[in-house]
Formats: sequence, structure tokens, C-alpha cells
Amino acid sequence: MAKKTKWLVVLLGLMLVVLVGCYGKEDNSAGSSTGGNSTDKEATDGRESAVIQELHLVAGGDLTTMSSLGSVDALAVTAMNSVFEGLYRIGPENTPVPGMAASYEVSEDGTVYTFKLREDALWSNGTPVTAHDFVYAWKRAINPETQAIYSYLMLDIKNAANVQTEGDPLFGKVDEIGIKALNDYTLEVQLNAPIPYFLSLTTYAPFFPLNEEFTEAQGDQYALEAANMIYNGPFIMESWQHGQGWTFVKNENYWDKDAVKLTKITQKIVKDTATAVNLYEAGEIDTTELSSEYVAQYKDSPEYSTFLKPNTYFIRMNHENKFLANKNIRKAIDMAWDKQGFADVILQDGSIPAYYLVPQGLSTDENGVDFRQANGDMNKTDIEAAKKAWATGLQELRVDKVNLEFLTYDRAESKKAAEFIKNQLETNLAGLELTINMQPNKQKLALEGAVDYDLDYGGWGPDYQDPMTYIDLFESTAYYNQSHYKNAEVDALIKQAKTTANIKERWQLMQQAEKLMMEDVAFAPTFQKGVSRLKKPYVKNLYEHPFSADISYKWVEIDK
Repeated sequence: MAKKTKWLVVLLGLMLVVLVGCYGKEDNSAGSSTGGNSTDKEATDGRESAVIQELHLVAGGDLTTMSSLGSVDALAVTAMNSVFEGLYRIGPENTPVPGMAASYEVSEDGTVYTFKLREDALWSNGTPVTAHDFVYAWKRAINPETQAIYSYLMLDIKNAANVQTEGDPLFGKVDEIGIKALNDYTLEVQLNAPIPYFLSLTTYAPFFPLNEEFTEAQGDQYALEAANMIYNGPFIMESWQHGQGWTFVKNENYWDKDAVKLTKITQKIVKDTATAVNLYEAGEIDTTELSSEYVAQYKDSPEYSTFLKPNTYFIRMNHENKFLANKNIRKAIDMAWDKQGFADVILQDGSIPAYYLVPQGLSTDENGVDFRQANGDMNKTDIEAAKKAWATGLQELRVDKVNLEFLTYDRAESKKAAEFIKNQLETNLAGLELTINMQPNKQKLALEGAVDYDLDYGGWGPDYQDPMTYIDLFESTAYYNQSHYKNAEVDALIKQAKTTANIKERWQLMQQAEKLMMEDVAFAPTFQKGVSRLKKPYVKNLYEHPFSADISYKWVEIDK
């Protein structure tokens, strides 16, 4: 008995030392938010302790929503991608990898997908994720009474467009939509025509499942707070302090939890790059994007990287504004400023000038030719041509002065960009006066949705890996048109492209639509986004994506 008691005491003592060491580190890290400062080794019983798997980040603004049926901007999509999961998710190689679906089959004509769901997938409250959760979520998104802003991505599902069209015999009849649970773990989706990018669509937030019982019990409070959600992704939202930040912790009910190394992600809201860089240098955050003024300082650092994303930024124009309804005025605003200088001097982050809508590096045709290479540049900067168009526009409007408001974000780099454009346009277009209106992200999105602006500095990141994610932005009834642009010919080309089964013809129709929109000056493209980033060398497997969510945290590991 004496020997057993002795060994028991030793064992309990070791356990106590380990527990005290672990909790001490965790409390320290959480209290000071200094993920970069935690040490690799602790003197406990002489052995190396495990590295704390926590990632500390900043965000430029608050989350606009955590509802997959809401107005999902890039920040919200990345957050949702961390805590929810669709049939597939975007993987390390930027291709769809299995999520809730273990496998799928597609019919010979490409119009019927049958997904076999994994039977070990659970919601964070322990209930199974089933095919019924997808049927409920997708029908809720399409239903005119509960319609999601992004439901237009679902209109290629059989009868979905009919269900949303007033006057159609199927209007409101959601049971007619081509989505069916054949059993608890088999989901069938019927499409109107083959969609080459359908699998990548299923990685995107509007296609995530919803647990009907839980969602209905929350009512209009669903997704407003961390406690009003359940999760089926790699993490769960532990806290959400609106205006300050949010915290994710590992989801122990996630089917692939062994692949998830991080135990915690802390993201605080920091609107200016200077503060973010200071936090990075102090070791309090592990990665941050850089604005132009810091590129020269860090470009030779081994912790610096840059790459060109397939994201296009542009100036939206309110086509119902009395001045901007004039094509010559729009043309002048598009062509009267130095986009190359803007990218080289103001941005300095690897961005390039854009003379197009669909960015390079997004998608190629069946011969491997990039869409951008095939369709070329349009409306390049031409100050003299812009001045002539401006003079003609003023004459047509019978005015000599034009006053416009320029909506942008309330961030330092956005202010700098807007001031550059304002200076260039006012210098080159006599009689133009721009007033900059800086707004926080949430308010800016609301103004865009109401088309309550004259000019709007914004952009778009691809939802899926196909040019259509940009082309149908300016279809006349599209929610994200947000500029009152209407062209029946553009609408017809988009409709044809979405219904033809001929891949070559589809590509050509999208190219025609882009050329026509550029000829119309439906918008003024500004740049294709480059990203300059600092990242601590111990942060491994942080994957940035060209479509769907911007970043995946599922595979991140802290390796010190």
C-alpha cells in the first residue's frame, strides 16, 4: 500500500503542475491578447510543453452579420467559413474539398447532383447535421417571404426563379424547388442547366445548412449574438463584442476536429494600419495586411509577402443621378485620372490598374486561356479624351458645374485613395466638385443597398470561380447592381449565358456582356487588388483564397 500511495501522490503532483502551467498560460494570453509573446517551453517537470494554439488577428470593421441569409461582405464570409460548413469547403489548393458531403454523383447531362452526407457530422449542440438542414436552409433562402440577398446564386436550381417571380404559377411554392432529402443523409439537387462551377457554389455562405428546430426557436434573434447560433464548422463563436471584436474556439463536435490545431482565434477591431502594425511588432497579433506607407519599410522582411487577388475595385455610379445619367459625364470620370499612378504611388501593395470588370487570374476557358487575356483592356486612361467627353456632357446637360458626393470607407487608406481620385478628377474636369463622405462599413453597406450616393468607392471579391460572379453584378434586377444601371441587351446576354449548355458559347456571351457594360460605362473600374501581408513565421498553413472565403483558419497551426 505504501508504494501505491507514494506513486499516486507523485502522479497527482505531476498532474497539478501541468494543469497550473496550462491554465496560467491561457489566462495570460487571453488577458493581454499577446499570442506572439507566449513562450515555446515551460519549466514544468523538465519536459517541453505543447505550444499554445491561439491565433490573434485584427479586422478593419465589425461583422455586418453572422446569418448566412444576410448581406455577406468579405469579412462576414470569412467569419462564417470558420464556424459553419457547407457540402464542400474551399481547400488549401483553392479547390472544393468535402465538408458535410462525403461524396457526390452527377447525372450524365450535368443537371442532377446527389450528395451523400457524412453520418458523423454534428451541430455544436450535439444534434446530427442532415440533408433536411440543407433543404430547410436553401428553401428559406429562396422563399420570397424570407428571401436571402444572395438567393440569386440559387436561381439555377430547378423552379427557384419561378418561386421568386410574382405572377408565375409557382410563385411562393417552395416545395416545387428542385431540392430534396432522399433520406437523412442523401441530398438531391436538380438544376435547370449544367453549371460548371456548382460545386464551388456549395462552399459559399448562402449554401450553408440551418438546423430548423434551433433556427425557428430563435425567431428574429437568430444570429444576432453568439448565443443565438449553433455551429457545424471547425470553430464556434465564443463571444461577439459588437464594435470591439469576437472570439472563436475549437468546435469539439466538428467531424474533422483532428485536423484543427487552433484552440482559439481572437479578432479585435482595428481600423488603421498604424495601430495594427504596432500590435504586430509588439507580438500581440500574428498577421496583418499592410497599406502603402508600410510596404517600403517591410518589403525586404522574410515576414512580408504580396500577391494579386482576383478582386476588382470600382467606382459605382448612381445612374439615376441627373449628371451621372449622362454617358459622356460617366466616361469622363472613368478616364480622367491616372490609375497606374494610383496603384504605384497610393496603393503600393501589388495592386494593378483595372480597365475591366472580370479580373485576371480568376478563370480560364476550355483551352486554358484566361478570361482577361481573351477580352483585353478597355477604357484606358486618356485625359484629353476625358476632357472632350466632359465638355460634351456639360453641353448636353446645359450646365457648367457638377457637384457630386463620393462615398467611401472610414479608414485612413480609403480616405487617401478618395482624396487622390478627387484631386485628379477636379484638376482634369473643369467645373467638377467632389465631396468625400466617409462611413463605417455597416453604414456604407446600407447606403449602397439603398443606392443613396452619387459615386461609391467599392469593389467585389468572387463568390465562386467563374466570370459570372462579376458579370451578373450589373444585371438590372440583381441586388448587388446597387447603381440603377439597366441595359436590356446586357440582361439578355446574361440570361443566355446562364441557360446555354454550350461552354464555348457561354464564354463568348459573358465576354460580350462585359464589353457592352464597359462601353456603357456602367461603372468606373479602379484597380485589381494586391495584398501585402506581414505574418509571423510560426503561423503555418494560413490559406488565402481567390474566391469564396478570403482566408481559411481550419488548418492553421502555431509552430514555434
